[in-house]
Order: sequence, then C-alpha cells, then structure tokens
Amino acid sequence: MSRKGRVPIKMPKGVEVKVTKNIVTVKGPKGTLTQEIEECVNVNVASEELVVQVNDTSRDGRRFHGLYRSLIQNMVDGVSSGFKKQLEMIGVGYRAAVQGHMLDLQIGCSHPTQLKIPEGIKATVEKNIITLEGHDKQKVGQFAAEVRGMKPPEPYQGKGIRYVGEYVRRKAGKAAKTAAK
Repeated sequence: MSRKGRVPIKMPKGVEVKVTKNIVTVKGPKGTLTQEIEECVNVNVASEELVVQVNDTSRDGRRFHGLYRSLIQNMVDGVSSGFKKQLEMIGVGYRAAVQGHMLDLQIGCSHPTQLKIPEGIKATVEKNIITLEGHDKQKVGQFAAEVRGMKPPEPYQGKGIRYVGEYVRRKAGKAAKTAAK
C-alpha cells in the first residue's frame, strides 16, 4: 500500500464530495471538478474526511492508490482555495496583455503571439508579471508551461519568460573563454 494513499484527506468547510460508481465529484466555493477513478480503488466519505482504499492488492491496485489520493486532494484544495502560478518576463520590449479570452505576448517575434486562455483560468498582467489563477491544478500548470514555452529563458543574457523565483544558470559567452587564455 502507498504511504501517501493511506493518509486521509481533510475536507474544509463548504466542500462537498459525491462518489457515484467510479466518478468522484468535488464541489466548493471556487467551482466543481470531477475525476474518473479505476474500479480497484474505493473512496469512502466520512463526515470531515475522505479515505482512499484499494479493493484488491494486485499491482494495479497498489499503483493507483497514491495517485488517486493525490488527485482527489488537489481537487479539494482547488475548489476551496484555488491554485496560482506567476510568470516573469525579462527582456527589453517584452510585454503582455489580456484581451478578452486571449493572452497577447510581445516577446521579440516579428508576428504577434496570442494564446487562448483556457476556460476556468483567470489571467492578469501587472508590469512584467503574468498571474494565472484557477481551481484545476493541471490546467493552471499546463497553461503556465505553454506560456513559458513561447520564450524560455536563455542562459547567456537571461532573457525570456520564467516562473517567479526560478533560477536560470547563466553561462559565460565567447569573450570570457578567450580572456581566460
């Protein structure tokens, strides 16, 4: 059995969990999320706790135990408090703006770069910081990765889009190599 899977999930006030057959639905103040689970995993709802258990001790049952416990924990956290990712744009002339359901990035390309903001994610831009918020951890993380992938930070000058607090290891250019001789 998974060590992580054995830990019960505490339910905050205002969060409602409903289990029907092999679908778990979590409803809270920020929204509603659903997750389909394997038949070898059971979710038991107590008054203030959720317990994820394994029906059979086969290899499949054991490997899904911790996975579904973590997915359900993320769903409970998302509908109660939500998730947030912040990206920082570093570079001369790099700008971002939210226009309706599109994130407009000006990152040194000859053409305008626009990304469609997925449903359920709220994007805001302040100076050079892009903030993405939502109740689905997977969607927020995936969209943040797509935005960062448009212009990842480069190691020589450090320009690009990076997560706030991300460390980018800098490299010395050619001039440092010839000066060392």
